Amino acid sequence: MIIDWSSFTPATALTGGALIGVAVAMLVLLNGRVAGISGIVGGLMRPGSGDVAWRVAFLAGMIGAPFAYSVFGNLPRATIDAGYPELIVAGLLVGLGTRYGAGCTSGHGVCGLSRFSPRSLLATLTFMAAGFLMVFVARHAIGG
Repeated sequence: MIIDWSSFTPATALTGGALIGVAVAMLVLLNGRVAGISGIVGGLMRPGSGDVAWRVAFLAGMIGAPFAYSVFGNLPRATIDAGYPELIVAGLLVGLGTRYGAGCTSGHGVCGLSRFSPRSLLATLTFMAAGFLMVFVARHAIGG
């Protein structure tokens, strides 16, 4: 394995993590809501009374943030080594997993763990183990 040290950016990673932590804390403290993306999007599918504005604002911020960043710096180039059929299947599997797992990685990993939720701890350990296993299989068992 070769580490690309020129891509190692601890300051920006720490800043990004701190911003996510502050945003999550503000949402739960000021609005009483958990910042799980699947829950936020799912709540727009069946909106409750007075429940739409904060969800739309949250998603607009997520979508608008890269555009705001591009004003000050260059966006990193994204390379996706998959076609549309693979991306569609992957997206559907992630959506199915968030329904069965009662939340997504952001909801369980960031918000649930910070609230000491045992269910979120188990879900996050499962996400991580599945990711480790898939990388091992893809790189060593299949890919060589």
